[in-house]
Amino acid sequence: MSKIGRNDPCPCGSGKKYKQCCFHRATSAAATPDAEMLWRAGNAHLAGGALDMALSCYREAVRLRPGFAQAHYNLGVVFQQKGLLDEAAASFRSAISFNRDYAKAYNNLGYILATQGRLDESADCFNRAIAIEPGFAAAYHNLGTTLRHQGRLDETLAAFRTAHAINPHDPVFHSDLLMMLHYSDMDDETLFREHVRWGEQHAPAAASVPTHQCDRDPGRKLRIGYVSGDFGKHPVGYFLLPFLENHDRSQFEICCYSERGQRQEDDVTARIKGHADLWRRTIGLGDAAVAEMIRADGIDILVDLAGHTAHNRLRVFALKPAPVQVTWLGYPNTTGLRAMDYRITDAVADPPGSADALHTEQLIRLEQGFLCYTPPAGAPPVGEAPCLAGAGVTFGSFNNLAKVSPQVIDAWSAILGRVPGSRLMLKFKGFADETCRRRVSDAFGARGVSPDRLELVSFVENFNDHLALYNRLDLALDTFPYNGTATTCDALWMGVPVLTCCGTRHVARVGASILTSLGLPELITHSPEEYISAAAALAADPARLAALRRDMRPRLAASPLCDPTGFARRMETALRDIWRRWCSA
Repeated sequence: MSKIGRNDPCPCGSGKKYKQCCFHRATSAAATPDAEMLWRAGNAHLAGGALDMALSCYREAVRLRPGFAQAHYNLGVVFQQKGLLDEAAASFRSAISFNRDYAKAYNNLGYILATQGRLDESADCFNRAIAIEPGFAAAYHNLGTTLRHQGRLDETLAAFRTAHAINPHDPVFHSDLLMMLHYSDMDDETLFREHVRWGEQHAPAAASVPTHQCDRDPGRKLRIGYVSGDFGKHPVGYFLLPFLENHDRSQFEICCYSERGQRQEDDVTARIKGHADLWRRTIGLGDAAVAEMIRADGIDILVDLAGHTAHNRLRVFALKPAPVQVTWLGYPNTTGLRAMDYRITDAVADPPGSADALHTEQLIRLEQGFLCYTPPAGAPPVGEAPCLAGAGVTFGSFNNLAKVSPQVIDAWSAILGRVPGSRLMLKFKGFADETCRRRVSDAFGARGVSPDRLELVSFVENFNDHLALYNRLDLALDTFPYNGTATTCDALWMGVPVLTCCGTRHVARVGASILTSLGLPELITHSPEEYISAAAALAADPARLAALRRDMRPRLAASPLCDPTGFARRMETALRDIWRRWCSA
């Protein structure tokens, strides 16, 4: 590790040169106290966000005292915050080598290993941290996240429930538990009550609603605030962008409140930012500070794009910084907040009557769907149906493995049993992990499916190469009870018909919403048995699969899903209507 130069600023933060300050104490016989002092100075710099100064302090501390486990740990934290994951992992391992019972170091090392796709090693680290410190809620939470990436749903839920039980006051632990419950067979009413409980516990309605000074002119130009941590290469960013590109700027001013760190910003972020009249980075700011910022910006309608997903700011919405508050796009259910006025959806994804009673918000149903899809630029051409080559039908799914429930594996195994010579191709980034691959193969094997009928594909770096893999599928099989969304749209654009199984709540009805927009009700089933039979019937009719494939891209291009101008007008009409309601209240 590099030493601090004699003429460098002293890492203790005094403002003096190192040679005029701590150098003499650091080179004296009493080295141990100086390592401690440097560590404490590093902590102060780290707390203040001065990462380079903190790095210098911790490096000098471990040079003076190589066995200083806490300094190695904090050095790893700095590397982690700077995005230097290999260096961070090495520092956490050093901390562990000097303190075998360092639970926090195991936890942070596990987090990095998960980021690098080394899921089994990651889970081992979290389990070690829990063994050392059984009440370590964050380790349980991180373990659950890793298990989710491996498709181990029951274990994921158990880990998230434990994290929430240990620390019931952490809104993030509770939100992630809510998100995972959508993958389970929990009934709709119980799931609704869980969301209401989150709102009551973490974001209770304010004792008094703040007075908003907005001009109650129903026809004036409106300031719309969009709040998200996903302004970038993320399904929310992709679905939001065509709307922003077609927003009527003569009637609406666009203000974005971003929870995306500067290092995570990308070319999609830049495109979104280019359509914003006002861009605020809110990451690291407290709820009250963000609420005051929004209030000072004079936002008329504040739109949540996250729900209970990562980096949400629902507790800002609980402070009611805008007179009208709406949730849309990022989450498939109610927020549970009484301060959230509306949720934007459609009549297929959330049918009138049954869905209304399961929301704290009033539902606004857009005609022709709640999504707007932009076909990826440079997508490969649609290939011919592979089954026409006589090699058998290839089914497939490129959905997140967490959506591949036991019921889905049952259904897919039954389909393979009904269609001799057929194969199933699954693509998921976690398949880079051999244990993950083996677990999925074993699950199908237990249902009588030979491994040679499965093809498990991991992450593909180039997106167009990812899209080209769809040309190897004859029929995409949607997951249930949690349907695909962006993956479904991508499959359709690549000409692949998607067969869905429609359920009772939004996550189980998005596939039906998309296919309804395309005028393809024959690809919507309503039970696992119907789903299995429909897949087998399509597989037995190669001419039908080929005809669907030839027509699919032009059909999607001509559908409301790919009409950003029409979608923008429908969304703006909904925003204007709810504004008028507030003005007349």
